[in-house]
Amino acid sequence: MSRFLAAVCLLMLGCSNTPAPERPEGSASARPVPEVQPRAIAKVDDRPVIVAFGDSLTAGMGVGPALNYSALLEKRLDAEGRRYRVVNAGVSGDTSGGGLARIDSVLAYQPQIVILELGANDGLRGLPVESTRANLEQIIIRLQQAGVKVVLAGMTLPPNYGAEYVRSFERVFVDLSKQYKTQLIPFLLDNVAVKRELMQDDGLHPNAAGHRVMADHVMKALKPLLE
Repeated sequence: MSRFLAAVCLLMLGCSNTPAPERPEGSASARPVPEVQPRAIAKVDDRPVIVAFGDSLTAGMGVGPALNYSALLEKRLDAEGRRYRVVNAGVSGDTSGGGLARIDSVLAYQPQIVILELGANDGLRGLPVESTRANLEQIIIRLQQAGVKVVLAGMTLPPNYGAEYVRSFERVFVDLSKQYKTQLIPFLLDNVAVKRELMQDDGLHPNAAGHRVMADHVMKALKPLLE
């Protein structure tokens, strides 16, 4: 309360009608006020965009944001003098249906290229292969209608899901890639899933070293689209 009263008194004094005494020329108050410099305008990132669109494999579950394959991909592109911004649009647990529901958020980035990595969670949940195919097909159509180039990342399933189901599941990615003429990564976790030293303890998600191998696979499929 004492601070409040003191502030009120100062305010009243400041509002007094008593003229302030003239200050001699050259005093501090008579010096010109320095010109305020305008704030620097943030630089716009105008690099063309590549979106990594997927589930936990893309999100980098269990590894740091700088260690997932999409972050590594941008670093490799930079090292080769290719100006691209790689956006990670991975959502852990996402299915092909979930991806289709958020396709507009991906298109909002106005990407030149999309790396489409979805469907693994469909298979692990035993969802009908026909619904996975239909969802991925609609995603590809929406992307291509917007002029986006697509890299489709293929997946497989453990053998305990049954040989017929696994073959049908794998066939989805091959068939869609041929039908819509996309770049295809036959199996994103090739030479990763079978090596314990490249996988986390859950046996489902790659560790940082595994993501480096995934980045190799993606870079190989991506290069023809960058030429």
